[in-house]
Amino acid sequence: MKTKTSSRKRAAAPDEKSATGKAALAKFSRAIAPFNLMPLWERRMRMHPGSACVPALWRYAELRPLLMRSAELINKSEAERRVLVLENPSLRGTTFITHTLYCGLQVILPEEVAPSHRHSPAALRFIVEGEGAYTVVEGSRIPMRPGDFVVTPGWSWHDHGNLGPGPVVWMDGLDTPFAQFFGAMFREDGAGGGAPAPRGRRDLVRARLLAYPYERAREGLETLSRNGPPHPALGYRRRYSDPGTGRDPFPTMAVFLQRLPAGFTGRRHRSTDGAIFNVVEGRGSVVIGEARWDFAPHDVFVVPSWEFYQLNAGADCVLFSYSDRAAQEALGFWREEDDSGKR
Repeated sequence: MKTKTSSRKRAAAPDEKSATGKAALAKFSRAIAPFNLMPLWERRMRMHPGSACVPALWRYAELRPLLMRSAELINKSEAERRVLVLENPSLRGTTFITHTLYCGLQVILPEEVAPSHRHSPAALRFIVEGEGAYTVVEGSRIPMRPGDFVVTPGWSWHDHGNLGPGPVVWMDGLDTPFAQFFGAMFREDGAGGGAPAPRGRRDLVRARLLAYPYERAREGLETLSRNGPPHPALGYRRRYSDPGTGRDPFPTMAVFLQRLPAGFTGRRHRSTDGAIFNVVEGRGSVVIGEARWDFAPHDVFVVPSWEFYQLNAGADCVLFSYSDRAAQEALGFWREEDDSGKR
């Protein structure tokens, strides 16, 4: 019995095409270029998780002298700009530590006041060292002490001052890349205490929890440690949230505090959010991909998206961190897994 053969020929895959076929495709690509078109089959976009960012660690022992030197070079009228930006080695020139986040260390000297301003990106302040500093957010004056985490909502008037006897250093974390990506980057300088915001907005900002004292957050970790074993990869970890809403302090950034008990050896773990860590207490080590670093108090390190990392602590250790997890969860992108492939 004879079978009919189809008159249609199977289309050849691009890598099976003859030299003539490839030449025709190349000619076609050149022909459509003036129309601002490109063929999808020539795309070079990443189609797998992760990013071009690389792991990195900044040692505070090396950064602090540079911060103090910047205090000699940048005068008090320019204090608001006295920041050393931590750039990812793969993103030099962007001011970004990951594709979605900014990180910088700022120093303010005694009797200085950083001028009032506001900008569309939201900002967090994590106080690294020094006593006597404060920030004013929409008229609310907030003291800043080591270990405290302070919220500055986007487009809120804010300024900083130092009434203490010595320099104060804090880490700035902003979602600046989000504002730039959407073309929504705005900034406005104020005079004195800043222009008054509309009453409704000012009341809305003041109704939020703007400061998370370290003592209270540390007590929360101790309570957590008494109620069960640590997470095999993350230790005892709590996620900061506004008690009034139950939500993250920012729509884009999630913020965490975690404790690694003495002798902790973490399981390898990864997630799609790029995360920035600041060592609050203790010493330990981190393995990120193929890189390994020992860390000490106030060191900063970045874990890129979907990169396996492992935390270890010889003695009790506390880490502060922030990431773009809040935005990823809102958009349905966020994932995590350990090295067994369990998600």
